[in-house]
Amino acid sequence: MSLSFSGSAKEEICQIVPHKRCCAVAEAFGILLFCNTFSMDGIKIVTESREFAMLLPKLFWKAFNIEFDEFPSMAAPGKLVFQIFEPVKMERILHTFGFEPGNTLALYVNLSILEEDCCKSSFLRGAFLAGGSVTDPEKRYHMEITTAHQAVARETYTLMHETMGFYPKIADRSGSQVLYLKQSDLISDFLTFLGAPVASMGIIEAKLEKDLNNKVNRRCNCDDANISKVVEAAQEQLNAIKIIRERGQLEKLPEKLQQAALAREKNPLSSLTELAAMMNPPITKPAMNHRLKKLIALAKEA
Repeated sequence: MSLSFSGSAKEEICQIVPHKRCCAVAEAFGILLFCNTFSMDGIKIVTESREFAMLLPKLFWKAFNIEFDEFPSMAAPGKLVFQIFEPVKMERILHTFGFEPGNTLALYVNLSILEEDCCKSSFLRGAFLAGGSVTDPEKRYHMEITTAHQAVARETYTLMHETMGFYPKIADRSGSQVLYLKQSDLISDFLTFLGAPVASMGIIEAKLEKDLNNKVNRRCNCDDANISKVVEAAQEQLNAIKIIRERGQLEKLPEKLQQAALAREKNPLSSLTELAAMMNPPITKPAMNHRLKKLIALAKEA
């Protein structure tokens, strides 16, 4: 089964394994704030990405020196589920992020974890891997990351502006907070920032191809419209010449008008420029247009 565009982007991002513990902690932080469940009772991360599933154990070991309590077989089909529920492990994770164990856990982006630029990019990488998706650019331009926590969405919104220079859109979807982008250039920049230049280039190439197709279509439509105008004008001229001939007036016209009428009758699809070149002596396009308009005017005379 071939990967979706979103799956390919995540596969590319998963090739980046943090070398520093601070970056591993930041990336794990992004994953947990945007994953399926992160609460006092435990952690649950669900993914369909095999590459992300292979990265998770390495990342959590480097960040917290712990293993998942439950993890799937990589050979299992469908969604893969990772869980941590042992109290000692949960306390270590919460303490790492500056959260104090208690009756309730109010999640937010602890900026002290993200002081370095490398940690900020690691955090956003984790957020995308856990809660993000990007639509195939052949269909439309749309990238989003989703979290269940309002404060997290609001603070990530600000973080994206500080690191990338633009604000994403934000919306509420069935109680979840969705940060999204719909502009191809912003999506491309964001994927590059996350470490997916190949996926980013896919966005750019799709945009260029669409722009080229649109340009060709506009040109074809314009050409078709021009051809229609030429055909309509030629038909009007032929009708006028027919009326003048039926009245027996054609032979009485000045030689220049007779010449123009005969040229049009013999060449019903020729352009004004081509007809002008047939005159003896050749004349300009405006002059040819003037002669044919004169024939139309004569045909309209009672």
